[in-house]
Amino acid sequence: MPIKHRISPCLWFDGQAEEAANFYVSIFKNSTTTAVSRYGEVGPGPKGSVMVIGFELDGQAVTALNGGPMFKFTEAISMIVHCETQAEVDYYWEKLCAGGQPGRCAWLKDKFGVSWQVVPTALIELMQDKDAAKSARVMQAMLQMTKIDIAGLRRAYEGKAE
Repeated sequence: MPIKHRISPCLWFDGQAEEAANFYVSIFKNSTTTAVSRYGEVGPGPKGSVMVIGFELDGQAVTALNGGPMFKFTEAISMIVHCETQAEVDYYWEKLCAGGQPGRCAWLKDKFGVSWQVVPTALIELMQDKDAAKSARVMQAMLQMTKIDIAGLRRAYEGKAE
């Protein structure tokens, strides 16, 4: 099989790779499992259990590995979900946060411990404005948020109080 993506993330799990892949594929449209490799006689995992599962999330190739308990996820690496609308932000936030833990400023940890950022494109656009005062107000508003509220960002950008 030819390589479709030169670079893709690999997520290390302690036995939950298949469950996580199925969870993520159920959330993102245009997503599918692409390959499954199972442990054989030589292990190190139980014979027949998933060793590696490949999947695509809306076209992005991802690999999940059942590597054991040696490594844990940290916020140092996160998956970013770019959203055009508040409805998309709300959808992905709710789905990915189910059983997990909300964080600050668009960050959350899902039920497997993987960190995600659910980021509206409006946040990026407003933060990049050449008017430093507008950008600063957007930053200040964002720092007060958990899930990002696009309308709240726009009010801050325009200098309108809550």
